[in-house]
Amino acid sequence: MPTSLTTDRGAPAGAAPGRSPAPSGAADWVRCAGCAVLVYGPRLRRNLGVCPDCGRHTPLDPWTRIGQLLDPGAVPLDCAPEPVDPLGFADTAPYTDRLARARAATGLADAVVCAAGTIAGAPVVAAVMDFRFLGGSLGVVVGEAVARAAEEALRGRRALVLVCASGGARMQEGAFALMQMATTAQALARLDAAGLLTVSVVTDPTYGGVAASFATLCDVVLAEPGARMGFAGPRVIEQTIRQQLPPGFQTAEFLVERGLIDGVCPRERLRTVLGRLLSVARAPARPGGAVPAAGTAPAAITDPGALAPRDAWESVLGARDLARPTLLDYLGYVAQDFEELRGDRRGGSCPAIVGGPARWCGVPVMVIGHQKGHGPAELTERSFGMARPAGYRRAVRLMRLAEKLGLPVVTLVDTPGAHPGADAEEQGQAAAIAECVSVMGSLRVPTVAVVTGEGGSGGALALAVADRVAMCENAVYSVISPEGCASILWKDAGAKRTAARALGVGARDQLRAGVVDAVVPEPEGGAGADPLAAARLLGAAVVELLAPLLGEDPDTLVARRRERFRRIGARAGARTREAVA
Repeated sequence: MPTSLTTDRGAPAGAAPGRSPAPSGAADWVRCAGCAVLVYGPRLRRNLGVCPDCGRHTPLDPWTRIGQLLDPGAVPLDCAPEPVDPLGFADTAPYTDRLARARAATGLADAVVCAAGTIAGAPVVAAVMDFRFLGGSLGVVVGEAVARAAEEALRGRRALVLVCASGGARMQEGAFALMQMATTAQALARLDAAGLLTVSVVTDPTYGGVAASFATLCDVVLAEPGARMGFAGPRVIEQTIRQQLPPGFQTAEFLVERGLIDGVCPRERLRTVLGRLLSVARAPARPGGAVPAAGTAPAAITDPGALAPRDAWESVLGARDLARPTLLDYLGYVAQDFEELRGDRRGGSCPAIVGGPARWCGVPVMVIGHQKGHGPAELTERSFGMARPAGYRRAVRLMRLAEKLGLPVVTLVDTPGAHPGADAEEQGQAAAIAECVSVMGSLRVPTVAVVTGEGGSGGALALAVADRVAMCENAVYSVISPEGCASILWKDAGAKRTAARALGVGARDQLRAGVVDAVVPEPEGGAGADPLAAARLLGAAVVELLAPLLGEDPDTLVARRRERFRRIGARAGARTREAVA
């Protein structure tokens, strides 16, 4: 076995014998299994094993995969124990014969290869499966190898990257194989407890015990285009319960639509995406260059007297201006290395909430927020920023991941409220919001929330239970929309202006009341008039609010955050007593 796996990312050194000729063999021409077109072998290799005609991602052997993903100089890890035949199993051939033939054909000890190295400079341990070895089945050797790879990652404080391909648990090893689901799941749980990032790359196919253990337990689950993953395969489903399956069932595209994986990542982008995730996850949080220099004016306004009075209804109209920057606009202006992580992992996907790790003005954070859009098509697609339960559950998942990795959480709030539809109620809207409120309030990492447009009701509060809460100068924050309040209490929707004033929805009123800690100034004419200037102001204000929180004791953060929100209620009581007096 070589001491260094690769000389460059396209040509593995000391490659194992018996490799499939599909992407990396010596054959001059390879017939694509997807479109049946003959592809020139060197061209297919240059294209990372992706058919240039139909885009099919051909299977890669572990050495080629490691060469593509890891930096040069990766070192093989001897993670595999001695092979076993615990049952003395024989079907049409003895299990020992099958193992011998698989080793001869692939040059591998078993269906997984482990290596240590770096991706874009970030230290990792990689475990890469090979479907050619008995269908990539999960047996004692594979389970133990993955567990040892996780232990190596734990010892070296490295991230763990798993490239999965499997038909399921290895039948020839009976219950011994089944137990490997528990072995690998517990190994990943130790990395969770240690705060180390785990990433799964799903390749075609990934089924059974692998899908129901380490392939889906990772913090981030990516899949190559067209890769299939599930517990029971289509053939099993169709033969056992005679169920008609929808087109594209269990493909990567199917899975991301249903919130079961974080994204579909073409092979050409995979190394870049992994590099970004690993870089943000391991970087220490510290203020970047956006912090104002000593002697300059603060980026955020904390004195209500410094804000000009504004008609409450005009604030409402300004907050709803479709020209205002959205979350994705702000990220494009002030963030680097943002990678969106999708889905709630429970079968739901909600485009009204967007989130993922990024560098906010140079500071590694987890960004989460509402996404409205600008035009009719995007507004409809994003449900006008009104999130369903899957959106709030996705937010909770990302908050917990941020806490695990020690990343501060930055949320941008812009929603009329949570989605009020029947489907949202059927899926547990109230419970999803309640969980989000509770989890954000208990996070043991610094949190900053900014209401950038509309802050409507519990749908907004779910992302705003933070250490520091701010509003943009022309944003609004309220328990209900002025129209809703007018209809309920005045019995007249036309009383919306009166209701807006009574609710005190504007930034100046909310700052005076202590509901928010600061106000982010906007350029002349509002954020929509100059989105770039607005983004710079917001970027600097967030870093200014976040900077004092970095390095704080987690218990202190949680206790102070809880006290902050309780204190708002106490202030309300004091204001009531003053009014009565």
